[in-house]
Amino acid sequence: MSPTTPDPRSQRVQGLSASVTLAITAKAKEMRAAGEDVIGFGAGEPDFASPPHVVEAAQKACAEPANHRYTPPPGLPALREAIAERTKVVSGLDCSPGDVVVANGAKHALYAAFQALIDPGDEVLLPAPYWVSYPEQVALAGGHAVALPTTAASGWRVTIEELEAALTPRTKALCFTSPSNPTGAVYPPEQVAAIGRWAAERGLWVITDEIYEQLVYEPARHASMPVVAPEIAERCVVVNSVAKAYAMTGWRVGWTIAPAELTQAMSKMQSHTTSNVANVSQHAAIAALTGPQDIVAEMRTTYDRRRHLAHERLSAIPGVSCPLPEGAFYTFPSVEGVLGRSYGGREITSSLELCDHLLEHARVALVPGEGFGSPGSMRLSYALADAEIERGLERIADTLS
Repeated sequence: MSPTTPDPRSQRVQGLSASVTLAITAKAKEMRAAGEDVIGFGAGEPDFASPPHVVEAAQKACAEPANHRYTPPPGLPALREAIAERTKVVSGLDCSPGDVVVANGAKHALYAAFQALIDPGDEVLLPAPYWVSYPEQVALAGGHAVALPTTAASGWRVTIEELEAALTPRTKALCFTSPSNPTGAVYPPEQVAAIGRWAAERGLWVITDEIYEQLVYEPARHASMPVVAPEIAERCVVVNSVAKAYAMTGWRVGWTIAPAELTQAMSKMQSHTTSNVANVSQHAAIAALTGPQDIVAEMRTTYDRRRHLAHERLSAIPGVSCPLPEGAFYTFPSVEGVLGRSYGGREITSSLELCDHLLEHARVALVPGEGFGSPGSMRLSYALADAEIERGLERIADTLS
């Protein structure tokens, strides 16, 4: 593009940041493709294969001509019914198939929710650390994400007082996540209920991301906000997916559960954007939700063991502080005690620089806290084999010693 050619990009995309997690994962894959032995702690996806009965259902669906055609934008009726039924079993939320809109993954479901709810100038309260796409999706809707920093000392949980202090006449919604990506924090049911009641009293909407609801470790317990705070149910959007609990990230099936007016709006919007989710993937999701649930318990047990392994090894590194995660499959250690040191003649002053140094010299890929609104920390996914976790953590310890 010549200096005199106007930039064709819209204002809303010019200020958009790329996904840090996907960028780190892509760089690690490029290095592996070049023959380098890189251990990737960056990706936010299970290392398990999708269940065999899910794959078989998809294969069968491929041969059915009806699945070669368009289907309803909000999802196959059988899938919407399966989502409603499984939601009732897992979280206790009583909803109908008509409350469900099936989307191309939870990320697209969140995008649809923000687009349907947020007008230009609206503010969305966003406890930090937050998942990297939340603020960008709010911005794409014309809104403004108001970050509320939390600390490890508070369990990475926002308080009612902090929420109240951030409230303005422009506040439209709260984006809530438990278990958290990136910290693994889980809000106790009583705190979820209190926040839900507060939001209802203030006339706010809540978008609650519950994608990790089945990956919670004892003694923590997941609580769905509209269940423990029924006052917010009519102003609440629940987002979920088969991606994490069933190791189906690549199938791209997520959904929203919301009041009728918003559900109709998101369905109408989807009819003009993506139409329907791939029918083969929808049939795979039906099989996941209605079939054997063994994989969920198997993964939870495996991740429980791995979180202790990661926590212990990271905590033993001088200058690194690592709270024990309560859910999801991430640790979020603070590296403040490491910053300011020199490694290989280079002074490391930020977690961004540290992650870059570890990738270059230790061949370990992690995601810097800057991408989550929490500089001075880094996210490490333990959704990879125990032996890989051991090797990667040993490399980190050796590099930082």
